[in-house]
Amino acid sequence: MTADLMIVLVLLLGAVAMFAIGRPRMDVVAILMILALPLSGVLTVPETLAGFADPNVVLIAALFVVGEGLARTGVTYRLGDWLTRTAGESQTRLIVLLMLSVALLGAVMSSTGVVAIFIPVAVSIASRTGISTRMLMMPLSFAGLISGMLTLIATTPNLIVDAELQRAGLGGFDFFAITPFGLVILVLGTVYMLFAGRFLGGDATGAAGARRTFSSLIADYRVDARTQRYRVGGRSPLIGLPLAEVDDVDGHRATVLMIERSRLFRRTVHLTADDVVVGKGDVLFVDVSFSEEERERLQLEPLEMTEGFFHDYSRQVGMAEVLIAPDSAAAGKSVRMLQLSTRHGVQAVGIRHGGRVVDRDFADLRLAVGDTLLVTGAWQAITALGGARRDYILLDLPAESAEVAPAANQAVFAIASVLLMVVLMVTGLVPNVIAALIACVLMGAFRCIDMNSAYRAIHWPTLLLIVGMLPFALALERTGGVDLVVDGLLAALGGAGPYVLLGGIFVLTAAIGLFVSNTATAVLMAPIAISTAVHLGVSPYPFAMMVALAASSAFMTPVSSPVNTLVVEPGRYRFIDFVRIGTPFTIITLVVSVLLVPMLMPL
Repeated sequence: MTADLMIVLVLLLGAVAMFAIGRPRMDVVAILMILALPLSGVLTVPETLAGFADPNVVLIAALFVVGEGLARTGVTYRLGDWLTRTAGESQTRLIVLLMLSVALLGAVMSSTGVVAIFIPVAVSIASRTGISTRMLMMPLSFAGLISGMLTLIATTPNLIVDAELQRAGLGGFDFFAITPFGLVILVLGTVYMLFAGRFLGGDATGAAGARRTFSSLIADYRVDARTQRYRVGGRSPLIGLPLAEVDDVDGHRATVLMIERSRLFRRTVHLTADDVVVGKGDVLFVDVSFSEEERERLQLEPLEMTEGFFHDYSRQVGMAEVLIAPDSAAAGKSVRMLQLSTRHGVQAVGIRHGGRVVDRDFADLRLAVGDTLLVTGAWQAITALGGARRDYILLDLPAESAEVAPAANQAVFAIASVLLMVVLMVTGLVPNVIAALIACVLMGAFRCIDMNSAYRAIHWPTLLLIVGMLPFALALERTGGVDLVVDGLLAALGGAGPYVLLGGIFVLTAAIGLFVSNTATAVLMAPIAISTAVHLGVSPYPFAMMVALAASSAFMTPVSSPVNTLVVEPGRYRFIDFVRIGTPFTIITLVVSVLLVPMLMPL
């Protein structure tokens, strides 16, 4: 083992360790590797930065924009509405249609984005039909993962494997090369979930035909147990204070939810903007219960809290649950640090953290991906918060909300742009990256998306991760690392034949994917798989295909993929639920892949 290979392996193991513990962020790890490789002398600066010029990096960025165009024009939500109408109250039909819809849409846009869009749809259906969300969320995540097996552009690992084939001087995959395998796995996955779902069990979200209400949300998050109503006396020291200064009252961490104000025989509600000033006679809704001595000192008169105190103001005050999204800037921050009132015009009144409702003092609790917040504010502000899908996913709005259909005037142009892109990719008239850029330009020209939305839609951490990990493939190949792994595989499994080696490639890829993102896994495994085939003197395409399929088979743990992480809280799942349901299906996918891949792609 050479010194250069030692350096590369140490850097690679360091990157894997940081990916596994989640610190620092994946894109920061990628930047550290971009710095380390040229400083170590293993690669030159141009070789390390070559990923920025890789056509697939541009293609992935363009596909983010295309997916956002479909969401902004309401195409995705219309699909959800169709699903609701067609499925009715049949659980079997609902699961089948849900998985097919998610897989179909995920074939042309980010699976994480598709699942984020369909979570509120599934929650809404569950609340209206009485079907448990536990029965719907796991099929939703499985379909999102399987969608990556349906087209070349469905997920980043497919494009990574395709690029590695081309870098090795071979022709890349066709647009639908992976589709036959994905369709078989999708059918098996759908049938599997119809039977395995019964082991998830769980209580229904609500009574059939009913949506969640303010009352049920308040009870679920135990808001009523800590919210009090006080009238401000004429000599209260709070008079004249802006709300931004009322959050620390007499040593209490108090959150003012809203202010009720009576003027000229008219009762109005003021939401919690920081510039609102407390006045004499105002009624404060706060999440702190003051002692008698404290009430006297602050001149606060306790008032009766009616059962429907939020419902009474539902025309002015909205309420909804929001989920912390993967790679959200909110993850790791406290509720207080988010400054929801200042930035988004809403206030957090409840939190579910790690599957449990936090009763009190949650303002300084550090949030994690998958946590849910119960927020209040103007309906317009809540809707706008739902538009910030990079950070927050708005779950099903309660029954008090008005039914607002998405503005879909440009939907036909968005669909036409995507269809043209797919036709261009399938026919090969232009390179894939050019076809995707054409779709982006058309969506912009038809006002399906504006430039600001397009830039926000691009998931820059993913691009940085790809750019930072791509040089490792070259570094491992140049220093003999790829040959070392290939020799180990051949020594261990070579005598058993290529079928066993295909299975070994799948298992190794899936195992690495338990700790490392599927993108990084594909970067590491693609050259190893292709080199293994070359050493055996067989076609490299089956081996490359096994990497692509295995990279999307992240069914076994809730942290294997952001798709799984998203559904944990809405489905009230535990870690063991994914192990029990995901492990058998991963084995099924392995067996199907080993049997089908050599059959359709001869060795």
